[in-house]
Amino acid sequence: MRKIERISISEADRERLQRLVRDRNTPQKVVWRARIVLLGADGLQAIAIAAAVGKSVLTVRRWRRRYAAKGVEGLLKDATRPPRRKPLTAEKIKQVVHMTLHAKPADATHWSLSNMAAAAGLSRSSIQRIWSTHGLKPHLTETFKVSRDRNFAAKIRDVVGLYLDPPDKALVLCVDEKSQIQALDRTQPGLPMKKGRAGTMTHDYKRNGTTTLFAALNMLDGSVIGQCMPRHRHREFLRFLKTIDKQTPAHLDLHLIVDNYATHKTEAVKRWLKHHKRFHLHFTPTSASWLNAVEGVFALLSKRRLKRGVFRSLQELKDPSRFIADTNANPKPFIWTKDPDRIIAAVRRGHQALDSVRISVTDHHHKSVTAEVWIE
Repeated sequence: MRKIERISISEADRERLQRLVRDRNTPQKVVWRARIVLLGADGLQAIAIAAAVGKSVLTVRRWRRRYAAKGVEGLLKDATRPPRRKPLTAEKIKQVVHMTLHAKPADATHWSLSNMAAAAGLSRSSIQRIWSTHGLKPHLTETFKVSRDRNFAAKIRDVVGLYLDPPDKALVLCVDEKSQIQALDRTQPGLPMKKGRAGTMTHDYKRNGTTTLFAALNMLDGSVIGQCMPRHRHREFLRFLKTIDKQTPAHLDLHLIVDNYATHKTEAVKRWLKHHKRFHLHFTPTSASWLNAVEGVFALLSKRRLKRGVFRSLQELKDPSRFIADTNANPKPFIWTKDPDRIIAAVRRGHQALDSVRISVTDHHHKSVTAEVWIE
């Protein structure tokens, strides 16, 4: 390779290189590259320049050639280098996506990074990038239940209509029961959280009894009427209806949104309702408990009180001040925002997807339709 012992630079380049050397914000690698060019322009040979900037002679000659070929701009950026590994081809990426959606490993129910990497002949990191780019998560599944209620649309519009446009001189109450709430006491005290370690609790526990929480959420102000009972029968439901009757203004009609549990439809309940004309029951569609707003109250109860709670007695669990009173101290009105027509359309799409899966199973083409459902 020809040696370049002396280079000539223009006055404009010299001034710019000197500014780069003086500027404290200039990266150090750019500073010593500029010095190599300036010293070479002053007539110094490669050995002397290498000693002055603390680099090898080969490095000095490389950057003088870079300046000679690309000017000052060539000193500011590193030369692009080919990657150590060739980038994945579009065909290979398509193959991984196709295998993820349409196939399963022979020894497992779903793909993992390891078995997909082995099957596709790629690294785990490559598989992870492909899955992340295409939003694929084979290790996760989500639960669902599509309602088969023949009167689904009518019930949806009825319940959502109460949420969006409640009747005059009436209260809308979402009523349900959270059964089998256990008073669990841990066998050993847990360790508190500290820096670098989460709080701990034993995996085993002692049962101190169970209870059922009957709750009614007032849609107007977000307050909750609650009552704990030992069992979950129509007798307890009637007792709770009487509690609602006592704790609500007598001049208002009551529209209760309930699910299709059998205790809500017994003959005893129907007889009681005939003698209490201000009570009106509205039933949610089957497999649509999410439509009942009181489920949100139960979710908060489980998250904030029950999941990590320690209850040494059943009375401690049933203490109303632990949750109901706290909720009523700062109630928040429930506001429904979902359009009922969009809900009905989504359920119809769910039925179509399920029907396509059934047809596929019948025709022995389950895999292809499963992928179709994933895409939807």
